[in-house]
Amino acid sequence: MASVERVRAQAIEQFWETVPPLWGMIRSHIRASAETDFGITVEQFHVLRYVDRGMDSMRELASAKNISLPAISQAVEILVQKGLLRRLQSKEDRRHVDLSLTKEGNALLEALFGRMKAWMRERMACMTADELETIGRAMDSLRKMLPEKP
Repeated sequence: MASVERVRAQAIEQFWETVPPLWGMIRSHIRASAETDFGITVEQFHVLRYVDRGMDSMRELASAKNISLPAISQAVEILVQKGLLRRLQSKEDRRHVDLSLTKEGNALLEALFGRMKAWMRERMACMTADELETIGRAMDSLRKMLPEKP
């Protein structure tokens, strides 16, 4: 039986041969669809996605994106001007600004995710049910590498 270290080393090699090129292909498709079909950048898409997941402050967004507050403020301002995000002064703390998606922002995310899921279904059409189940189990295993959310 193979040693755990040897299996781990093989898994790391397979990871690097697969995940970065696959993510590059997905990111390229998101970029093309977001920019061409919806008029937003990938970074603006990620801001909308984070707000949709419940990150409602500039500080949270800047931390999640690992960028400065001025940079996230600029991205948020553009999305507010496009009518995709709403800023509301917090009633509890006037220094805090709550962010939320507008109806248009929600619709844009739903449409973009719908297109991405359809594209992924097309790409996965060559896989058997067993292969898809294996991918699902692998994703569950890979998720263990992610830091726990606070």
